[in-house]
Amino acid sequence: MHPNALLELGAELVAAVSRLDAPADATVSAFFRKHKALGQRERATLAETVYALLRERLKFQHLAQSGSGPMPRRLAMLAWRGQESFLRAALSPVEQQWLQQVQAVAPESLAPRLRHNLPDWLAEPLRERLGDEAFWQLAQALNEPAPLDLRVNLLKAKREEVQARLAELGVPAEPTPYSPWGLRVQGKPALNRMDVFTQGLVEVQDEGSQLLTALLGAKRGEMVVDFCAGAGGKTLAVGAAMRNTGRLYAFDVSGHRLDALKPRLARSGLSNVYPAQIAHERDDRVKRLAGKIDRVLVDAPCSGLGTLRRNPDLKWRQSPHSVAELQDKQRAILASASRLVKPGGRLVYATCSLLEAENEQIAREFQAAHPEFKLLPAAEQLAKQQVERADELVQDDMLRLWPHRHATDGFFAVAWERAA
Repeated sequence: MHPNALLELGAELVAAVSRLDAPADATVSAFFRKHKALGQRERATLAETVYALLRERLKFQHLAQSGSGPMPRRLAMLAWRGQESFLRAALSPVEQQWLQQVQAVAPESLAPRLRHNLPDWLAEPLRERLGDEAFWQLAQALNEPAPLDLRVNLLKAKREEVQARLAELGVPAEPTPYSPWGLRVQGKPALNRMDVFTQGLVEVQDEGSQLLTALLGAKRGEMVVDFCAGAGGKTLAVGAAMRNTGRLYAFDVSGHRLDALKPRLARSGLSNVYPAQIAHERDDRVKRLAGKIDRVLVDAPCSGLGTLRRNPDLKWRQSPHSVAELQDKQRAILASASRLVKPGGRLVYATCSLLEAENEQIAREFQAAHPEFKLLPAAEQLAKQQVERADELVQDDMLRLWPHRHATDGFFAVAWERAA
């Protein structure tokens, strides 16, 4: 494709994503369905360009003010993640001169919000909690792409075996620092075409998400509920931890998300998983299981702000109002899910949010209202599951993962045991 034609498509995609009226990945996918003639390298360039723009949107919008011509084109030029020589071939002499000038602007000369690229409502509580130095470390980490983490399906293979098979395929992988089931891959290999994936030996899952499974600690033969199962990433990990025994219910209000679990379930080799769509957290299916379940995982709907390395549009699409609405859902779902737990059973509440409002605050409120649930020290529970250096992952006896400290997505989880 001619360089200018690709840049124009980049500007078109930038304009579509910048409306922020849908998740960025959905907008990008729809764009590629519309432009089926694009090759793999061209798609990669366009996708990486718009994600780079979303990560540093405030900075690029500021720099683009000095140029001329359509704003989406200027933004695409600034965020371009393809070959630099290819981009130059698409630019007029005036555009080349302007781009060279703005690229020479020293980052330290920019205002703080143009360097951290977070909305004020999000930056302020994070800075207050972490302190200035750690806040800037987090901001930098959030503006970098995430690595590709895999969870080895121990029902089918051992971690070192999968690592060796990936190496044979030219995909170097290293064991994750904490999860005993994880491998970390750099780059973006075409994993879905590899037999390690098609045969169900691995699933894509961030190391932090794997650690939630460890905190749940599900055992052989138990009755377990994944209360907000979604597409089932954690469901599959829990089912494997149960060694394909017992009974594992995967509940979700979205039948569409549960449909996405079906092919993954087929690859996994699990037969102990029972997906079920529920109308709401007080559904009759839930009521019938009250007081009967050994372990309940509540991976609650949340802002997703711990996943900004992968979903940078969320920081622009969420707001204090949307977080407050999510808090109401989190309280209601956790309270309903807790009724399932039998005496002596375990309840785990988790989010992929960085905000105390969705994490510790919800946990404190639940604990105060439900004294029959006793907090379980997270480091102790993780160590029982062979999690390395578990004490590094815990704050106030709760799991607290940060991208800049642990190289995972941002996760929070707390475990309780119901009084016998």
